[in-house]
Amino acid sequence: MTAGDATDAQSRWIDLCLSAHLAEAGSAVPFDVSFHGQTCRGFAVRYQGRAYAYLNRCTHVPMELDWQPGQVFDDTGQWLVCATHGASYRPDTGACAGGPCRGGLVPIELRESAGLVQWHSRPGLVAVVF
Repeated sequence: MTAGDATDAQSRWIDLCLSAHLAEAGSAVPFDVSFHGQTCRGFAVRYQGRAYAYLNRCTHVPMELDWQPGQVFDDTGQWLVCATHGASYRPDTGACAGGPCRGGLVPIELRESAGLVQWHSRPGLVAVVF
């Protein structure tokens, strides 16, 4: 990952993937972030033509949603679903749509420009460099 346009010392845009790598209701693109000092996974998906990203953490119990690596959509491609608990979330807002969720997914701001998807690293949610 490389830094995008820096808006200040603590906020920057990080290149995530090519826009073409996010297929409509397809596999998620995973990435690592530091969320309040804890390293965890985020994921980006495309839904109804727009890219969205969230922490990969169910709100019922903090476990990753994937039922297979990168697979967070249900069979219909309409809901993000936790494979462990069955909680479902709206892909466009991260809001709880059913099941044992306690609130919505934590959103990660994305933008698309010149064929790239970038996520916004900011205080509390920063890039993890390996």
